[in-house]
Amino acid sequence: MLRLDALTIEFGGLTALNNVSFSMGTDQVVGLVGPNGAGKTTLFNAISGLVRPTRGTVSFNGDDITRKPMYNRARIGIGLTFQIPQPLHELTVRENLIVAQRFGNGKVDQTRIDEILDFMDLTAQAGRDAATGLALQELKRLEVAKALATEPQLLLLDEVLAGLETNAKRYFTAKLEEMHRKFKIGILIIEHDIETVSKLCQRVVVLNFGEVIADGDPQTVFRDPLVIQSYTGAAHA
Repeated sequence: MLRLDALTIEFGGLTALNNVSFSMGTDQVVGLVGPNGAGKTTLFNAISGLVRPTRGTVSFNGDDITRKPMYNRARIGIGLTFQIPQPLHELTVRENLIVAQRFGNGKVDQTRIDEILDFMDLTAQAGRDAATGLALQELKRLEVAKALATEPQLLLLDEVLAGLETNAKRYFTAKLEEMHRKFKIGILIIEHDIETVSKLCQRVVVLNFGEVIADGDPQTVFRDPLVIQSYTGAAHA
């Protein structure tokens, strides 16, 4: 289980997250939504270890990981994708997975890599240069495949659907649902497409101005007047 308690992150005089608290199980698919600048990516960075909180704690499966380095969090089961795919240059698709797997659990399992390549429909691209030989949708699939290679219990997906056309979004949504079932992975996903979030997620957490303003099932949350105001640009009280 992931648990955040009173998480606060300040950059100089700017408070990016303010007293954020919530928890989720590794059996859940949870959407993290909110307007641009709400603090969603900063929250992901705090969970993954890219940013250290000013105050508050991050716990995973009962252990306080607030001060643990990023590689340690990967090895205890927290995987992360980036909004803009970041393949390792001059390496093939397969080699990108090998590096991710070694980083995530300290060993290489080619059988597992083959399974992930097949699952993400990347087997035919395995020998291509990851940085120059893939289309956008393939790069997105590689970003998820790299995270899967670390054998996560919880996967943080940062706008993995951004920039994709409708059919590609449908493909990815179905793939994420299948991944959740097949690999028994919890998913916390940042996504702006409300229709996709409502279909994929059992629960939604809404951030605005660095604070949690709603937490519940999608149908209830997206009818909340405060959530509607946050998306229509109402001033922060």
